[in-house]
Amino acid sequence: MNQYQEIVDRAQEHVKNLTAPNEGWLRSVRKALSMSGVQLANRLGVTKASVFNTEKAELSGGVTLKKMEKMAEGMGCRFVYFVIPEKPVKDILSDRARIKAEKIVTHASNQITLEVQALSNKRLRFEVDRLQQEILRESPSDLWNDK
Repeated sequence: MNQYQEIVDRAQEHVKNLTAPNEGWLRSVRKALSMSGVQLANRLGVTKASVFNTEKAELSGGVTLKKMEKMAEGMGCRFVYFVIPEKPVKDILSDRARIKAEKIVTHASNQITLEVQALSNKRLRFEVDRLQQEILRESPSDLWNDK
C-alpha cells in the first residue's frame, strides 16, 4: 500500500497546480503547434467538423479517452490522464480514519450514556485520537464503508 501512496503522492506533487486551459488541451496544443483544424483532420483522416466536435466535447466532458489519445497522436503528442487527490494520500486516510473513529466513539459513548456513565469531552477526544491511530496502523478493509 505504501508503494501506491508514494506513486500517487509523487504524481500529485508534480501536477497539483496544473489546470486545463480555458479552450481545453486539444485546441490549445493544436494552436500552440500552429496547426489548423483542417490540417489535423487531414492527418487523422477525419472531417474538420469531427476535430472541432472533439475539441468541444473535451470542454463538456463528453470525449472518450480513446478519442483524446487519437487526437494527441495526430498532433505528435502523447495523451496521459491523472486521477490526483486534492491532498496527500496520508492526509486523506487520516481524515477518513478520524471520521470512522469519531463514529465508533460516539456510538460507544451513547451506549455508555444510556448506562449513566458518560465520558468527559477530554476522554472522548483521547479515545477518538487513539482509535484513529489504531485504524491507520491496521488499514482495515472496511475503512471506506459508511456503516
